[in-house]
Amino acid sequence: MTSVRWWTHWSANWFSDVPTLPMFPLEVAMLPGEELPLRIFEPRYAALVQACLAAEDPVFGVVLIEAGREVGGGDARSDVGALARIAECVDLGTGLYQLRCAMAERFRVIEWLPDDPYPKAVVDLWGDESGDPVDVAAIRDIEDRMVGLFERIATARGAEVNARDIVRGADDSGDIATWLYTLTARLPMGQADRYAVLAAPSVAARVTALSEAVDTVVAMVEFQLSE
Repeated sequence: MTSVRWWTHWSANWFSDVPTLPMFPLEVAMLPGEELPLRIFEPRYAALVQACLAAEDPVFGVVLIEAGREVGGGDARSDVGALARIAECVDLGTGLYQLRCAMAERFRVIEWLPDDPYPKAVVDLWGDESGDPVDVAAIRDIEDRMVGLFERIATARGAEVNARDIVRGADDSGDIATWLYTLTARLPMGQADRYAVLAAPSVAARVTALSEAVDTVVAMVEFQLSE
């Protein structure tokens, strides 16, 4: 029998009382603010979901798999990730679940614990560190380069697009960190570049990481179009 559970608010103090966090390594570097859909079928992750559903705040950690695969274990995991809060859970029966999660604060892994029965880690929530002042003009330049990239791709394909849509509304939150994560999520890039943006210690460092990621994507596209 299929059943659905959903949550509309979270306990701000719940996480601080829990020294360990259920962990879900993925082959994608998830960013704060993104939505994460998951289909759960491995028994160990079914147990993770059940543990989360029994908690006051159904939250687990997501980290990038640096080597290996999601299924079966034996993977090498990164040390910076982000919280995933279950917004909706569909119980499909026989240990199968369909989840819709919202990515939230990032964290650093302090210690990995035994996978018994699912991965767990001691983590520390990691807010942005102080750094150099952020030049908003530098972020606008990143946006312009992203627009130019999509215009280049559209021209090569003979398509007509409004490339400015790729960055439109990215700064609506008024928060620079959120602005940068939103731009990163909208640009197709490798997982190493996404992780570099996530793991940047400060907002200023994140601007640099995103700028370098744009350069990488532009160079890759130009190479492909030149063949």
